[in-house]
Amino acid sequence: MLMTTSEPVADDAHGGMTAQESAALYRLMTWLSPSFPVGAFSYSSGIEWAVEAGDITDAASLRDWLAAMLGDGSGFCDAVFLAQAHRAASAQDTIVLREIAELAAAFVASRERQLETAMQGRAFIEIARAAWGCDGLDNLVTACGGDTVYPVAVGVVSAAHAVPLAPALHAFLHAVVSNWISAGARLVPLGQTDSQRILAGLEADVAATAARARASSLDDLGSATFRADLAGLRHETQYTRLFRS
Repeated sequence: MLMTTSEPVADDAHGGMTAQESAALYRLMTWLSPSFPVGAFSYSSGIEWAVEAGDITDAASLRDWLAAMLGDGSGFCDAVFLAQAHRAASAQDTIVLREIAELAAAFVASRERQLETAMQGRAFIEIARAAWGCDGLDNLVTACGGDTVYPVAVGVVSAAHAVPLAPALHAFLHAVVSNWISAGARLVPLGQTDSQRILAGLEADVAATAARARASSLDDLGSATFRADLAGLRHETQYTRLFRS
């Protein structure tokens, strides 16, 4: 008896994945690669001041600092904004999407942090639209109004391309943490092996933060990383700087 199913069927041409899964993976790997030109390499998110102040001195202290930023600071908050923007964009709820975009733009602790996330968000959208345009993306971007910060931009573009939330969120957090480590490695400085050890050590933290963000609402937003926020503020007047934030 011939059986039929409405479930997607994996295609050997796509490595055992469905065509949609293959496309989603390819785009995430491209959009959140260090080579995607959003300028992330020029920002340290306050890590430069933390190194100068002596808060970060080696691989262990950098790992602890980043774990706090990820789980209790900007990492978690950005992940919530990405998740909420993705859901609103997927539902074509432009009113809610604009509210999320406005709140995310205001939810930063310093002028340089605002510059960092706004400029990366703008670059991400401009490049995604130019190279990866799709139906409906322009309307979603317009609905956000004004500058669209980086996590909202990633959420909107991912939703427009039907990239599922879970992998988009995980890939975003991996990219953010990788950039933090890259900045810390140049500032401390650290070797490549130590950098990879830190990234490996944060694997569970990334997964836990992504899961928590998916289960959270905007009411759950909050930060408990005062020292990291202070680092971002102090970096604005730091005498010598390699990074823009």
